[in-house]
Amino acid sequence: MNEKRQTSTLEVITIILIILIVVVGSIYTIAINPVKPQQSAATKAFKQGNGDPLSYWTDDSETKKQLLSYMEAITDESSPDFIPVERRVATFDLDGTLFGETNPIYFDHSLLLYRVLQDPDYIDKASDTEKETCYEMLEGIREDTYPEGMDIKHGQGVASAFAGMTVDEFVDYCEEFRKQPAPGYDNLLREDMFYKPMLQIVEFLQAYDFTVYVVSGTDRLILRGIVDGKIDIPYSQVKGSCETLVATNQNGEDGLSYVFTGDDQVILGGDFIIKNLKMNKVSLIVQEIGVQPVLAFGNSSGDTSMLNYAVFNNDYKSMSFALCCDDLDREYGNLKKAEKMLDLCNQYGWTPISMKNDWSTIYGEDVKKNPDNGLDFYYDYEIDEALDDVADAS
Repeated sequence: MNEKRQTSTLEVITIILIILIVVVGSIYTIAINPVKPQQSAATKAFKQGNGDPLSYWTDDSETKKQLLSYMEAITDESSPDFIPVERRVATFDLDGTLFGETNPIYFDHSLLLYRVLQDPDYIDKASDTEKETCYEMLEGIREDTYPEGMDIKHGQGVASAFAGMTVDEFVDYCEEFRKQPAPGYDNLLREDMFYKPMLQIVEFLQAYDFTVYVVSGTDRLILRGIVDGKIDIPYSQVKGSCETLVATNQNGEDGLSYVFTGDDQVILGGDFIIKNLKMNKVSLIVQEIGVQPVLAFGNSSGDTSMLNYAVFNNDYKSMSFALCCDDLDREYGNLKKAEKMLDLCNQYGWTPISMKNDWSTIYGEDVKKNPDNGLDFYYDYEIDEALDDVADAS
């Protein structure tokens, strides 16, 4: 009788141990194999020998053919061009590369204009410096020029205009702003200004185990508000310009001496640190990513260093792509800028992407360019009268 009980007890213990082993093994498997971004149906079909993962690209696009050929070479373990998964890193600029920038100005500039000149909760609190920066931006829009020193002025304007907000509050503010209609278009919201052909490239790369980073001149917290729910990457892969962050009760005390407490939250500190453009993009990639990209995508001279860093002195087969804003019918293109990018492609060996010739759509077939829709504020705001008000107040 005792022997039967002992046997039964051993069986129960054995079953429990087996269950524990299975559970622990499953947890370990999940830990070392995190959930990957979802693959589109087209990409899954392509990997099975069917379908077109880049269906928004024209059939005769040489750029599309080059990218498909590249992917075939670097994923073939028998190929001399094979790239191990841990080195499959791609960097993308945002404005003008993944996301609309040209009408009438960058998302983050429009955000500051709204905060300072239109937001009913802040318009009476805005500083004269913030207002003057916004007036200068509006003048630049109307004169089709980019004001000298605006990168720093805008960065400081964002830092001060949103100072005191928690990080979550700031990101939420950006996500609320992006729900506005996109000025200059019919049937388009700001949050949907992602170029559909470029989103396909992101998904295509992720399907082949690429780690994708957004490396932009836009403030990194604003970037979070733009890409959240639109591109399947974590915040840790979103890199941009920076402003100071401090504790709620820090009150100017140096961060080397202040101790964060349970009563604190992290808030925007009000000071701009660095604009993530040009060589600063390469420095950031080295410091925060730590792996030389094998693919890079950009659209302006501000991306030159990042594009060159991917293709120069790389141990692996690498390519850089430059978007050329040459579509005047579906988008607010700029032929002079497009020609400049083509010249840089020829100079450095990058592969050009023609928005006009390589893409069958930009934002979707139901979206139409409409210069008469939503642009009044940018061109009709009374700048001179506002400047007089600032002068009188001071």
